[in-house]
Amino acid sequence: MRKVFVVVSALSLASVALQFVFAAVGAFTKPAGDGAYALHSVNGMAVIPVFTLLTVLFAALAKAPGRLIGLAVLPLGLVVVQALLAALASGSTDAAGTSTPFGLTIGGLHAVNGIIAVHVVVNVLRGARQLARPEPAETTPVTVREAEPA
Repeated sequence: MRKVFVVVSALSLASVALQFVFAAVGAFTKPAGDGAYALHSVNGMAVIPVFTLLTVLFAALAKAPGRLIGLAVLPLGLVVVQALLAALASGSTDAAGTSTPFGLTIGGLHAVNGIIAVHVVVNVLRGARQLARPEPAETTPVTVREAEPA
């Protein structure tokens, strides 16, 4: 189970990293239509949560320490925060539909929260790898006798 925990953690990290790629795809799509951020939305609202749940499941099955299991759950909360920040940023426009400084600031926090998610998932993967390492074999102490004088 520990190796599966490592694999699922790595897939989770890959999904979080792809989230930045998908955000860039949306930002650079011209003309930007309603579907410009479709990959970003699907990955963020479906794929990342599924990988997070799988990571938590395999962490528990691998008998990971409680702190590591708690860290593995954290991306779910960060996804909720991401959705709230995105909605707030999108809704913070003036009467003409132009972004406001407040909305842009909230959009910036959306990016910062994404960076935090990367760090969390990297630490989960590190913990999973450490847990999967074989424990060093016990060594038998060697007694060295001093040579007797001749």
